[in-house]
Amino acid sequence: MAFITVDQEKCNQDGICVAECPGRIIQMDPEDEYPRATSDFGDFCLRCGHCVAVCPTGAMRLDWFGPEECKQIKQELGVTPEQAEQLLCGRRSIRAFKEKSVPRTVLEKLLEVACSAPSAKNQQPWHWIVVEDPAEVRRLASMVVDSIRRAIKKAPEEAEAMGLPRVVASWDEGYDRICRGAPHIIVAHADKNWPFSTEDCTLALSLLDLYATSIGLGACWAGYFYKAVNAYPPLFEALGLPSDHLAFGAMMLGYPKFSYQRIPPRNPIRVNWIG
Repeated sequence: MAFITVDQEKCNQDGICVAECPGRIIQMDPEDEYPRATSDFGDFCLRCGHCVAVCPTGAMRLDWFGPEECKQIKQELGVTPEQAEQLLCGRRSIRAFKEKSVPRTVLEKLLEVACSAPSAKNQQPWHWIVVEDPAEVRRLASMVVDSIRRAIKKAPEEAEAMGLPRVVASWDEGYDRICRGAPHIIVAHADKNWPFSTEDCTLALSLLDLYATSIGLGACWAGYFYKAVNAYPPLFEALGLPSDHLAFGAMMLGYPKFSYQRIPPRNPIRVNWIG
């Protein structure tokens, strides 16, 4: 297997692919001065595609994909710093949703964007569960409440310190503090033995959250929900997670009932400058 193929008619021999390869497994051939794979390429390639993505002439091809299979970056679609700042700082955790479901095509696009997140060694370990039916979201939320009731009985003082009795009281009064009436829940899960599953899934969910905001949807991290998935076997089984996986995050999703007009101030930056 050659691993990489270089179109010598397109290649300008600038060495950018060599400089950008995170594994340092592409080198310039000393004879013809074109890029080539090192002898240990197959052992250390992350399959990140940096070499194909960065090549300005489209000369680089990997055995498993080439430039024509990549989406072209359109420079005219780049956001201004002001637009990026408003999106990032104006994003809010939405806890009041319209009684309106999000089309599956939109949910699929959210997951597609989320899967562009960086991950350790490019493992892309995330798997997804999307609860589409609002009635099923409600049923699963009730299971979370059941798990909280058990936690209160088991350790009442600790539960009180965490405010869990208030969560149950709200549920009994008809208000859902688990999923906040969201029509959908998205769960990210991964191999529990992969040491970076937490970070990788968090990054993917963060991209999902931000993209949701950009297209007029609202999202909120469902902390009670995903913690219960791992701690309460009936909920774990109801979601159908593999036995060697854990949930590493869950997101409420839907159309916001209200729109925000201002960006509240945050705490002052806490930083130590070194050097």
